[in-house]
Amino acid sequence: MASQDWVDKDFYKILGVSKDASDADIKKAYRKLARKHHPDQNQGDAGSERMFKDVSEAYSVLSDAEQRQQYDAIRAMGGGARFSAGGPGGGAGGGAGFEDIFGNLFGQGAGPRERTGFSNSNLPPEFADLFGSGGMGGSSFPGGFQQSRPQKGADRTASTSISFAGAINGTTIGLREPSGEQIDVRIPAGIRDGQKVRVKGKGQPGQAGPGDLMVTVSVKEHPLFKRDGDTIRLTVPVTFPEAALGAQIEVPTLTGELVKMRIPAGTPSGRTLRLKGRGVKTSKTTGDLLVTVEVVVPQNLSKEAEAAVEAFRDATKDADPRDGLAAKARL
Repeated sequence: MASQDWVDKDFYKILGVSKDASDADIKKAYRKLARKHHPDQNQGDAGSERMFKDVSEAYSVLSDAEQRQQYDAIRAMGGGARFSAGGPGGGAGGGAGFEDIFGNLFGQGAGPRERTGFSNSNLPPEFADLFGSGGMGGSSFPGGFQQSRPQKGADRTASTSISFAGAINGTTIGLREPSGEQIDVRIPAGIRDGQKVRVKGKGQPGQAGPGDLMVTVSVKEHPLFKRDGDTIRLTVPVTFPEAALGAQIEVPTLTGELVKMRIPAGTPSGRTLRLKGRGVKTSKTTGDLLVTVEVVVPQNLSKEAEAAVEAFRDATKDADPRDGLAAKARL
């Protein structure tokens, strides 16, 4: 900051404190204003950016006892008059420059001592907690201040729909950019409906590199299999004799393979049997296949079948599946 600024700018007014303000009052005022006008909080607001620079300059002087003393003396002597910086013969009046006039006053020979200024998004280390435990996430440079790190570009979003088989086995889909470029997106095996896939480096450009592309995946339903986490559910029809007498049937699986499954004698409709390891396979787990038995009632009986059912009815006439139902229904 040029020495002329020490005459032109009222740092006390900028921070909103009196000339006899304590160090604590100055620190408190700066903290409040820095939070309010920080560029990260006011992107694209030139007024806030300008104000942040001013309060940073003001605090850099008034928080330093030696610089504050020099500033007060210069303001008192300068009286708001303008001086030109420069060496002998420089400036508008051809006389001694501002730096020469006040440099010898403080025994420094080159005006008020140099200070490392703030960039438009830096804070002193003691205020690092204003915007998070890591300060501004920048790197330090001489003077104890911080310089903001370059930021990655913003992420972009997209969505896609894949088949049930694509979700189970994994697949690769192509997303077309407006420019015509195709982005290949690898869908991992076992992905669930609504999950996201990250494609690195396909987001918005930035100083520290591009952001990522986040693709939300929608999975189409299957007419037979129903997914429940890593478990697959399946309903299989069986005949009355199979359920009553027991049987060994073949059941379809996700791979297309038919596996044998034993139906115990006396299995009621609605009972669920488990086939271990026949569900969804991911890099971490393998689910099971849950098979629900549904006893099918025939709609059209031949005369022989009808006679057989009548014979079965007569043979089991003493069995009443509704015995005790009326008693349970009483309120």
